[in-house]
Amino acid sequence: MSWDQVWIDVNVATMDTNIQGTYGVIPQAAIAVKDGKIAWVGPRSELPEFDVLATPVYRGKGGWITPGLIDAHTHLVFAGNRANEFEQRLQGATYAEIARAGGGIISTVNACRDADEAELFELGRQRLNALAREGVTTVEIKSGYGLNTETELKLLRVARELGEHHHIDVSTTFLGAHAIPPEYKDNADAYIDLVINDMLPAVIAENLADAVDVFCENIAFNLEQTERVLTAAKQAGLQIKLHAEQLTNMGGSALAAKLGAKSVDHIEFLDEAGVKAISESGTCATLLPGAFYFLRETQLPPIDLLRQYKVPMVIASDFNPGSSPICSTLLMLNMACTLFRLTPEEALQGVTINAAKALGIDNNVGSITVGKQADFCLWDITTPAQLAYAYGVNLCKTVVKNGQVVALPN
Repeated sequence: MSWDQVWIDVNVATMDTNIQGTYGVIPQAAIAVKDGKIAWVGPRSELPEFDVLATPVYRGKGGWITPGLIDAHTHLVFAGNRANEFEQRLQGATYAEIARAGGGIISTVNACRDADEAELFELGRQRLNALAREGVTTVEIKSGYGLNTETELKLLRVARELGEHHHIDVSTTFLGAHAIPPEYKDNADAYIDLVINDMLPAVIAENLADAVDVFCENIAFNLEQTERVLTAAKQAGLQIKLHAEQLTNMGGSALAAKLGAKSVDHIEFLDEAGVKAISESGTCATLLPGAFYFLRETQLPPIDLLRQYKVPMVIASDFNPGSSPICSTLLMLNMACTLFRLTPEEALQGVTINAAKALGIDNNVGSITVGKQADFCLWDITTPAQLAYAYGVNLCKTVVKNGQVVALPN
């Protein structure tokens, strides 16, 4: 047997739903890698004979291996910060008052319009490094802080460039319909025309996006405007997803399900009819505990209904400067359990196999399965639940990406 590397003295949480038991665990396991793929996984006692002199053998010292983590919802490329607004809100200012004074999303839009690609790239690189240290191997990055064609393209170019220069795989999402820019404050329909007729064709021409997203909410875009954007994206062959039911129940999730969206995200106000709709369409539910925590929300997502209808639950950081300035996928595991009452297994599924489903890449990553990409992490833990149990001391010891052991940034 000829392999590129073999891992022994490990326990493996495969997150493979075809393997019986919690976490798809294989205790006292071994993993073999060939040509960047998982070539074999199973009990160490059943590992086929191989040339031990010609094959690098890594010993996990009894640690645990999981799939590489996937953060399936971030707004990672942006300039500036909104710490001053955080302070103002704590002193009693409302979001509306801050927005009228030129703050809110528009302050980030202005910072992004002013920033050049080199600055945005360096900021993004630092943030990717922070995620990489926690075992993240795939990240989704949205645009949405440009709100004009030039800046939206700039943000997506930087996201693509980050993926080309970092070991983390980057999936990009065009979120031009994130908010109504000041130039169109009295004519949202005209801005949607710009998104569909100018921005989207430009994004497609440069192959800058894998998916298209819309913020469907009473402070952003209505159902008709949302459907126009998502339909245009679908006709162009792009995947679609939706920010939905974060503040009110507008029926965005049901619309997204009808159109075949990969995920609906936030969904605190989603009702049973909406859960049933996304269940029938195979759409994932992306839960964002960082935003729930930072905004001090009280309306919980319908976790029991999602379980009842067997909707895949995704956990993501929603890392952004306004509502979730928390660049940590591991912390989201803890928050998903403590705030949303997910089990540690559900939380880990949310940043592995279910996150891969939300990005449409579960045939290649998200579980330790023969034939999939060799993306996995070695953790100094005694049980997979430990990843959601505590936070602050990073227990990620080694990351393998595409079959290569990578040097994690300091």
